[in-house]
Amino acid sequence: MSFLVAIAGMAGVMLYGRRRPVGAPLTWGEALAAAVFSFALMFWAYGVVPHQWLQWANNELRWTPSKKLATVGQWELFNAPLPPFTIDFEKLRDVVVVGIYGLFLTAHVAMWALWQDRSKRADKRAQRELAPSTYGRPLVKQGG
Repeated sequence: MSFLVAIAGMAGVMLYGRRRPVGAPLTWGEALAAAVFSFALMFWAYGVVPHQWLQWANNELRWTPSKKLATVGQWELFNAPLPPFTIDFEKLRDVVVVGIYGLFLTAHVAMWALWQDRSKRADKRAQRELAPSTYGRPLVKQGG
């Protein structure tokens, strides 16, 4: 559920970014609300979601060092034991946490890049829309 809340918060930022006009003046209250929301969303994505995963994996799934995923010599390939080391579920749990951090960091950078490039997208939209003709019909740009 915490993961879904984080995704919903990011979707809200994207929807608001599409609605907000580029270059619109920012009031003090809007800036403060945006800063609080940004901090809360980062706290949620980088703090709460990984913590909830770790708690669930430790308590409900019991992914501890004593629970083995693969042990030395479990399988053989050309008379060599596979895997050559022991893998327990705790390592898998930690790899999932690294994936969670990587996902949110990638989304974080992508969202800031999209927010900063809003003016470029608005300029492209404005170039596609031409003024209407003297008869009130929309003009169409010829040749692509």
